[in-house]
Amino acid sequence: MKRTLKYLAGAAVTAAVAGMATMAYAAPHDTSGRAPHSATVTAAAPAAAPVAAAKHAPTPRIVQPGERVTGAPGFELWLTPEGKHWTTPDMPEGQFRSVVDGNVDLSRPGVSVQSEGTPERVHLSGLYYGGKGTASTVELRTAAGTLRGELIELPGRPGWGVWYAVADPVPNDGSWSFVSEVTVRNTKGKVYASLSLR
Repeated sequence: MKRTLKYLAGAAVTAAVAGMATMAYAAPHDTSGRAPHSATVTAAAPAAAPVAAAKHAPTPRIVQPGERVTGAPGFELWLTPEGKHWTTPDMPEGQFRSVVDGNVDLSRPGVSVQSEGTPERVHLSGLYYGGKGTASTVELRTAAGTLRGELIELPGRPGWGVWYAVADPVPNDGSWSFVSEVTVRNTKGKVYASLSLR
């Protein structure tokens, strides 16, 4: 009887430890070590369930036309089939960047950058388009350090999407541009599109 109880207790501890080991926390951090205001926490399947392929690379968040995404207080983004729309605290009526006016060649890899800010934060965003594979991540080199952003796309694989990120402002360092490089990578880790500004 004692031997059976020891076995059952050991199995319960093993199951509890296995359950704890399946928790995965994903919270991107800026260069100062602080997590941005939107971090995600996900739990993997229980150990007893069949495990899918190792890790899946992230893919863009799919949004419906006109669905608003808040990048930071006062900064909102939304997509339509015509392009990217966004607001800032100084321009709440909105701005627009077209993907159908002939200024963007969706057949070739490309990235654009828009930068707006307040004394509290810098909001960065832009289009990405034309790369091979599925866009997965965006990394920026900025005056505030290296940042990771988020990707959003419309349903149906339109061939373009929008990236965005938020940074702390830095004192004027004399440079003409806050952003020096933007790199979007695909789910295989290869460059989907990139832009160097220096």
